[in-house]
Amino acid sequence: VQLQASGGGLVQPGGSLRLSCAASGRNSGSINYMGWHRQAPGNQRESVASILKNGYTNYADSVKGRFTISRDNANRAVYLQMNSLSPEDTSVYYCLVRTPYGAYWGQGTLVTVSS
Repeated sequence: VQLQASGGGLVQPGGSLRLSCAASGRNSGSINYMGWHRQAPGNQRESVASILKNGYTNYADSVKGRFTISRDNANRAVYLQMNSLSPEDTSVYYCLVRTPYGAYWGQGTLVTVSS
């Protein structure tokens, strides 16, 4: 499975961004779990949000009410709508997908929240 993430950038506090991650290649049709993780400098990578093929979602407490994860199964894509961004959300964001055959990470996309 190959993953292509996009949508990062520089945004002011209180602003919004939408991240996208598209899956392709062998076994991409077998994806169940799709999620977003992030890693800030000096910190461990942490889970932000995840969504299963049946639509079940899970969020980190720090983003509940601000971030929304969604997926398009037909196009094998996952999205993360991020609202009310704060400087604490500044990180490299990675998409992760899991299939019965393994787990796959996308390349990171940098989100910087700064005035």
